[in-house]
Amino acid sequence: MSVVEQALRFADESGHLLAIVGPTASGKTSLAVALAEKLGGEVVSADSVQIYRAFDAGSGKPTGDELARAPHHLVSALDPLDPIDAAAWAERALDRVAQIRARGRVPIVCGGTFLWVKVLRFGLAGAPPASERIRDRHRTIAGTEGRSALHVQLGAVDPEAAAKLHPNDLVRVSRALEVFELSGKTLTAWQREHAFARVRHPTRLLALAHDQPTLTQRIQSRVASWLSQGWIEEVESLVARGYGASRAMGSVGYSQVNAMLKGDLARADLEEAIVRATRVFARRQRTWLRDADVTWLTGDFRRTELDL
Repeated sequence: MSVVEQALRFADESGHLLAIVGPTASGKTSLAVALAEKLGGEVVSADSVQIYRAFDAGSGKPTGDELARAPHHLVSALDPLDPIDAAAWAERALDRVAQIRARGRVPIVCGGTFLWVKVLRFGLAGAPPASERIRDRHRTIAGTEGRSALHVQLGAVDPEAAAKLHPNDLVRVSRALEVFELSGKTLTAWQREHAFARVRHPTRLLALAHDQPTLTQRIQSRVASWLSQGWIEEVESLVARGYGASRAMGSVGYSQVNAMLKGDLARADLEEAIVRATRVFARRQRTWLRDADVTWLTGDFRRTELDL
């Protein structure tokens, strides 16, 4: 049975969203597009880099052919300097899901930003609302002392949250600090009380299973292809346009290309550095998925178009 045939078995679950998750480079977009064609569906992206305009060459955005085969939502939807967090994305995503269903079509969530998918399913802990005053102060600190300074502050009050967040992730680090400053209680404590225990939107999570050597090969092939298609030149352009400090520039791959352009990484070492960082990222993604109720799809992935 092909992977698409396996996935289609879960498409008729009453009221359930289909969500394609899994490690980076595993083939999520290809599977989502194939399902959309079979089901009369539309894809809602759950990717924290693909949501930004101009971050194209190294984000795995759907190709022109894939966009022609299935409508996509929340791809290239924001300016690179626009803020977005899990709650804001979930609100946008639920709006798109409702619109898709109102047209009599099938929404398919697809992406590797698993916190976003988790918030879509369970909602957020009842932490204090945002404070623009605090966020402005955090942005000032990040601009004068560096983003790592905020991460150090977070480590002092909420080490569990700090351990889960990259020092460059200004939005999430700022939010975790903001919660503590407003409530005197850490974001970790809020989340532990919430425990993501009540399902708000029933969702079937599907992922493509690869052994480690196969996934590594897919990562290597993709990195080489993206570099040959102008990834370095894209990052040069983004930096020149004032997007060098944007959140997406801190993502895996983009941060390594940017480091090379700044002279912090040799060009000869760039491809391997991106592959290494991507493998680490994929390992973290698999760790997260161990705690989720994911259905893993297996098949002969050497065939074209995911065994269609």
